[in-house]
Amino acid sequence: MNFEFSEEQTLLRKTVRGFVNEEILPYIKEWDATGGFDPAIWKRLAELGLMGVCVPEAYGGSGMDYNALAIVCEELERGDTAFRTAVSVHIGLNSMTLMQWGTEEQKQKYLVPQAKGEKIGAFGLTEPGAGSDVAGMSSSATREGDYYVLKGQKTWISLCDVADHFIVFAYTDKSKKHHGISAFIVERTMEGFSSKAIKGKYGIRAGNTGEIFFDDIKVPVENRLGEEGEGFKIAMAALDNGRFTVAAGAAGLIMACLEASVSYSLDRKTFGKAIADHQLVQQMIAKMEAGLQMSRLLVYKVGEMKNKGIRNTRETSMAKWQACDFANQAADDAVQVHGAYGYSDEYPVARYLRNSKAPVIYEGTREIHTIMQAEYALGRRKDKALNKMLPKWPFEVDQKI
Repeated sequence: MNFEFSEEQTLLRKTVRGFVNEEILPYIKEWDATGGFDPAIWKRLAELGLMGVCVPEAYGGSGMDYNALAIVCEELERGDTAFRTAVSVHIGLNSMTLMQWGTEEQKQKYLVPQAKGEKIGAFGLTEPGAGSDVAGMSSSATREGDYYVLKGQKTWISLCDVADHFIVFAYTDKSKKHHGISAFIVERTMEGFSSKAIKGKYGIRAGNTGEIFFDDIKVPVENRLGEEGEGFKIAMAALDNGRFTVAAGAAGLIMACLEASVSYSLDRKTFGKAIADHQLVQQMIAKMEAGLQMSRLLVYKVGEMKNKGIRNTRETSMAKWQACDFANQAADDAVQVHGAYGYSDEYPVARYLRNSKAPVIYEGTREIHTIMQAEYALGRRKDKALNKMLPKWPFEVDQKI
């Protein structure tokens, strides 16, 4: 495994960091307070080529690899989790799923404008009664000629009021349980679609999150993604990409906590010396540094596996679980380093703590990933081969994926 970044990746990190420093950090306190960021950010992300960073150039993207996507997510979350979440959902959960499972017609219609930043993609799996228990979903899709009639709702959907296209999941045959779930591409403009934002979130307040509703939407058969009954496989493949981006973002949050804590501890004085000289403060900062380095190793290992087209469900689960736990601990310690000031919005660490909690829950809770890793270690869980190749970098347009 090569631990050195290419010149292209180094330039990408510099570019995204500059964007965050100039166009996010000066305004994020206000956006977090008001519950939304300037829509012009989407245009800037597109201009920088970040809306399709690892989508082939032939499909409107930048053609970079999976670790380039990790770099983008890490740097964006250093600014705020809301921006990493937007890219995670748009690219990791939606666009890369279209890359793997979409027909050529679906890629041209949906992937190309998303990669160019002309349209925004999102993902809908969770329901009020079905989170970790995917088979507990109640949404249904009944075929009627050239259409499926889609009924139900999804909740905790990022970009619910913003996205143009959604990859969603519903039962086409509930008697088959997991094997009766199918995937569909739903457009916001389809009659019967509606959305509603969730207000009063604990964290990631600058991001748009809420519910989407399907009131007898007529979805054309050509908008089915994959075959009937392949929805669960598609969802799990999508989560392998989504969890990868969440883990990468968690490294960015640790980095933000570390930067804030180092700066504050060198400046703040107690008992006649900087608090950076106190060993217990040093211990907390050392833990942040260790968490950052370990998270990056886990994330970039997964990125290399993805680049080679190797199944990485186990490794992605570990990276997501550990990086998010490290980030949550780093944010808690950052507040402690700042003392009473950490409990206010004068410094960013309270926002970091609020933001750090959601990733420990979504895309597989800490408990789900703990169980997964135990089952792998005990030999009770094995990954079955997917009937679609994993996209391998450099991505080839004519590759059968």
